Amino acid sequence: MIRRLALSLAVVAAAAPLAAQAPSSSKDPEDAAIRVALEHYLAGHATGDGAHHRAAFHKVANLYFVRGDTVATRTGADYIAGAPGKPAPDEAQRRRRILAIDRTGDAAVAKIELDYPDAVLTDYMALLKTGGEWKIVNKIFTRAPKAKP
Repeated sequence: MIRRLALSLAVVAAAAPLAAQAPSSSKDPEDAAIRVALEHYLAGHATGDGAHHRAAFHKVANLYFVRGDTVATRTGADYIAGAPGKPAPDEAQRRRRILAIDRTGDAAVAKIELDYPDAVLTDYMALLKTGGEWKIVNKIFTRAPKAKP
Protein backbone atom coordinates (compact mmCIF):
# COMPACT_ATOMS: atom_id res chain seq x y z
CA MET A 1 0.00 0.00 0.00
CA ILE A 2 2.81 2.42 0.86
CA ARG A 3 4.48 1.63 -2.45
CA ARG A 4 1.26 2.41 -4.34
CA LEU A 5 0.79 5.62 -2.39
CA ALA A 6 4.37 6.66 -3.17
CA LEU A 7 3.68 6.05 -6.87
CA SER A 8 0.56 8.21 -6.69
CA LEU A 9 2.43 11.03 -4.99
CA ALA A 10 5.13 10.80 -7.65
CA VAL A 11 2.47 11.19 -10.35
CA VAL A 12 1.12 14.31 -8.64
CA ALA A 13 4.58 15.82 -8.35
CA ALA A 14 5.40 15.05 -11.96
CA ALA A 15 2.10 16.39 -13.27
CA ALA A 16 1.96 19.59 -11.22
CA PRO A 17 3.86 21.71 -13.78
CA LEU A 18 1.41 20.61 -16.46
CA ALA A 19 -1.32 22.87 -15.11
CA ALA A 20 0.23 25.90 -16.79
CA GLN A 21 0.79 24.22 -20.16
CA ALA A 22 -1.50 24.33 -23.16
CA PRO A 23 -2.68 21.07 -24.73
CA SER A 24 -0.07 19.44 -26.92
CA SER A 25 -0.15 20.30 -30.60
CA SER A 26 2.86 18.09 -31.22
CA LYS A 27 3.14 16.09 -34.41
CA ASP A 28 5.04 13.44 -32.42
CA PRO A 29 3.46 10.03 -33.12
CA GLU A 30 3.99 9.02 -29.49
CA ASP A 31 1.92 11.98 -28.29
CA ALA A 32 -0.80 10.97 -30.75
CA ALA A 33 -0.67 7.39 -29.42
CA ILE A 34 -1.00 8.66 -25.84
CA ARG A 35 -4.05 10.66 -26.93
CA VAL A 36 -5.61 7.45 -28.29
CA ALA A 37 -5.58 5.94 -24.79
CA LEU A 38 -6.90 9.17 -23.26
CA GLU A 39 -9.64 9.48 -25.89
CA HIS A 40 -10.76 5.92 -25.06
CA TYR A 41 -10.96 6.99 -21.43
CA LEU A 42 -13.06 10.05 -22.35
CA ALA A 43 -15.29 7.98 -24.66
CA GLY A 44 -15.91 5.56 -21.80
CA HIS A 45 -17.22 8.45 -19.73
CA ALA A 46 -19.34 9.81 -22.58
CA THR A 47 -20.93 6.49 -23.54
CA GLY A 48 -20.82 4.53 -20.29
CA ASP A 49 -19.26 1.67 -22.27
CA GLY A 50 -16.65 -0.22 -20.25
CA ALA A 51 -14.99 -1.42 -23.48
CA HIS A 52 -13.53 2.06 -23.96
CA HIS A 53 -12.12 2.03 -20.44
CA ARG A 54 -10.70 -1.48 -20.98
CA ALA A 55 -8.88 -0.10 -24.04
CA ALA A 56 -7.49 2.80 -21.98
CA PHE A 57 -6.39 1.13 -18.74
CA HIS A 58 -3.62 -1.41 -18.18
CA LYS A 59 -4.77 -4.57 -16.40
CA VAL A 60 -2.78 -3.61 -13.26
CA ALA A 61 -4.10 -0.04 -13.11
CA ASN A 62 -5.24 1.48 -9.83
CA LEU A 63 -7.14 4.65 -8.95
CA TYR A 64 -6.47 6.79 -5.88
CA PHE A 65 -8.53 9.58 -4.37
CA VAL A 66 -9.28 11.21 -1.04
CA ARG A 67 -12.48 10.23 0.75
CA GLY A 68 -13.01 12.35 3.84
CA ASP A 69 -9.43 12.75 5.00
CA THR A 70 -8.25 9.29 3.95
CA VAL A 71 -6.55 8.07 0.80
CA ALA A 72 -8.82 5.52 -0.86
CA THR A 73 -8.03 3.15 -3.69
CA ARG A 74 -9.94 1.24 -6.32
CA THR A 75 -8.65 -1.27 -8.84
CA GLY A 76 -8.94 -0.49 -12.50
CA ALA A 77 -10.93 -3.71 -12.93
CA ASP A 78 -13.49 -2.55 -10.35
CA TYR A 79 -13.67 0.87 -12.01
CA ILE A 80 -14.30 -0.68 -15.43
CA ALA A 81 -16.88 -3.09 -14.00
CA GLY A 82 -18.79 -0.07 -12.66
CA ALA A 83 -19.40 1.35 -16.14
CA PRO A 84 -23.17 1.91 -16.46
CA GLY A 85 -23.42 0.76 -20.09
CA LYS A 86 -25.20 3.93 -21.20
CA PRO A 87 -24.57 7.68 -21.20
CA ALA A 88 -25.43 9.73 -18.11
CA PRO A 89 -28.87 11.41 -18.24
CA ASP A 90 -27.15 14.83 -18.25
CA GLU A 91 -24.55 13.87 -20.89
CA ALA A 92 -25.46 16.86 -23.09
CA GLN A 93 -24.28 19.21 -20.32
CA ARG A 94 -20.96 17.43 -19.70
CA ARG A 95 -17.64 18.57 -21.16
CA ARG A 96 -14.32 16.76 -21.12
CA ARG A 97 -10.88 17.76 -22.31
CA ILE A 98 -7.24 16.81 -22.21
CA LEU A 99 -5.40 19.74 -20.66
CA ALA A 100 -1.81 18.55 -20.94
CA ILE A 101 0.47 15.66 -21.80
CA ASP A 102 4.12 15.34 -20.82
CA ARG A 103 6.22 12.40 -22.03
CA THR A 104 9.74 11.11 -21.64
CA GLY A 105 10.57 7.83 -23.34
CA ASP A 106 8.00 5.20 -22.44
CA ALA A 107 6.47 7.13 -19.51
CA ALA A 108 3.94 9.95 -19.62
CA VAL A 109 1.58 11.95 -17.44
CA ALA A 110 -1.63 13.64 -18.52
CA LYS A 111 -4.09 16.06 -16.96
CA ILE A 112 -7.78 15.76 -17.84
CA GLU A 113 -10.74 17.91 -16.87
CA LEU A 114 -14.28 16.56 -16.58
CA ASP A 115 -16.66 19.51 -16.35
CA TYR A 116 -20.04 18.22 -15.17
CA PRO A 117 -23.16 20.17 -14.16
CA ASP A 118 -22.55 19.71 -10.42
CA ALA A 119 -18.74 19.44 -10.22
CA VAL A 120 -15.41 19.70 -12.00
CA LEU A 121 -13.22 16.63 -11.71
CA THR A 122 -9.51 16.78 -12.43
CA ASP A 123 -7.72 13.55 -13.31
CA TYR A 124 -3.97 13.04 -13.33
CA MET A 125 -3.00 9.95 -15.31
CA ALA A 126 0.28 8.06 -15.37
CA LEU A 127 0.73 6.15 -18.61
CA LEU A 128 3.33 3.63 -19.73
CA LYS A 129 4.04 2.25 -23.18
CA THR A 130 3.96 -1.52 -23.03
CA GLY A 131 3.45 -4.04 -25.80
CA GLY A 132 3.55 -1.17 -28.29
CA GLU A 133 0.55 0.58 -26.70
CA TRP A 134 0.11 3.41 -24.23
CA LYS A 135 -2.01 2.43 -21.24
CA ILE A 136 -3.13 4.25 -18.10
CA VAL A 137 -1.47 2.53 -15.15
CA ASN A 138 -2.46 4.97 -12.43
CA LYS A 139 -5.16 7.57 -11.99
CA ILE A 140 -5.53 10.06 -9.18
CA PHE A 141 -8.35 12.54 -9.13
CA THR A 142 -10.11 15.23 -7.19
CA ARG A 143 -13.65 16.58 -7.33
CA ALA A 144 -14.58 20.24 -6.83
CA PRO A 145 -18.33 20.78 -6.37
CA LYS A 146 -19.84 23.71 -8.24
CA ALA A 147 -21.76 26.37 -6.35
CA LYS A 148 -25.50 25.98 -6.70
CA PRO A 149 -27.19 28.91 -8.46
